[in-house]
Amino acid sequence: MPVFYGTAVESALMLGTAQYPSPKILEEAFRSSEAGIATVSLRREERGGGDFRALVADLGAKILPNTAGCHTVKEAVTTAHMARELFATDWIKLEVIGHTDTLQPDVFGLVEAARILIADGFKVFPYTTEDPGVCARLVEAGCEVLMPWGAPIGSGRGLMNEYGLRVLRAEFPDQVLVVDAGIGLPSHAARAMELGFDAVLLNTAVAKAGDPARMAGAMAGAIRAGRMAYLAQPMEPRDMAAPSTPVLGRAFLA
Repeated sequence: MPVFYGTAVESALMLGTAQYPSPKILEEAFRSSEAGIATVSLRREERGGGDFRALVADLGAKILPNTAGCHTVKEAVTTAHMARELFATDWIKLEVIGHTDTLQPDVFGLVEAARILIADGFKVFPYTTEDPGVCARLVEAGCEVLMPWGAPIGSGRGLMNEYGLRVLRAEFPDQVLVVDAGIGLPSHAARAMELGFDAVLLNTAVAKAGDPARMAGAMAGAIRAGRMAYLAQPMEPRDMAAPSTPVLGRAFLA
């Protein structure tokens, strides 16, 4: 059960609300996922209005507004303030995009925006890279949660830098870590949890699946399995075979 800024959430799956074929399919997917947190874009709210807000509120998940699509510190900070007023929460998933094609975070702007928002009472969930130096600056700024990407947003490529994610987990053993973006398959989500991450945030893999509700359920099961495997302290891989049946007592034929 992950704990974000003192709030315990039942599920380690955080699910986005964009790109679903219909509101009904969005609702079905969330029910199947049992996600504890729903991420919401302010721009999505502007298009959907009160109906969308009511739908999201009815999902029973904690709302995490985001600053998706923001490319400057000023834009991200302004969007965060608007989201706080609209959704009545001081939680914000902070995105400051630095590269249009990859949607890689602008880590310099991200740290600056995080400092501004935390000073103003926000609880910031920064979408960042797996760079330990950048993450250290975010922790110094007051972020209790770090959300490194697995791969570019919407790419479905999984964990492109597993080594970097392992280093990050070791470097920040007491920090809440969430793999955010790039998840395409349940196996990707399970692997993130096997590495010791506290949660996984995804959207496109479910929303764009042929059967979003079924994929949402698969993601939920994979995340539970990955967490259980991590807690079970799995065996270390070996270079050589090791017999599972003892040699002692084996029959010798003349």
